[in-house]
Amino acid sequence: MNSSTNFTGNLTRDPELKFLDGGAAVARFTVAVSEKRKDRNGVETETTSFFDCDAIGTIAENVASSLKKGDRVVVTGNLKQRSWDDKDGNKRSAIELKVESVGPDLRFAVAVPARKTTTNDSYKNFSTPEDAF
Repeated sequence: MNSSTNFTGNLTRDPELKFLDGGAAVARFTVAVSEKRKDRNGVETETTSFFDCDAIGTIAENVASSLKKGDRVVVTGNLKQRSWDDKDGNKRSAIELKVESVGPDLRFAVAVPARKTTTNDSYKNFSTPEDAF
């Protein structure tokens, strides 16, 4: 079952671009999403959540060449849970977003779209970008 998730936030670091043995591009980046709330007494608090994102294929290359730390972005994708054993043998897990689309939040930036002339949808058969990082 796939369900899309959308969120808006800021990149916490420059996207990291790597290429797999088969040539597929993978970009990994983290987005900080902050939410401000007021309690009953009118005191404002802010909570921040961090989402690790993986973009695969052409979108990975576009993310790496277009976005940088601090950029405000709108991201759409599917949440996936990944599990592994750490170096001490402890079970670990993380929820990551498999990116379908991403772009600058135009409330805070101006973008000049430039079409790419090639397409590489190698991401469609790709499921584990973790090996690249």
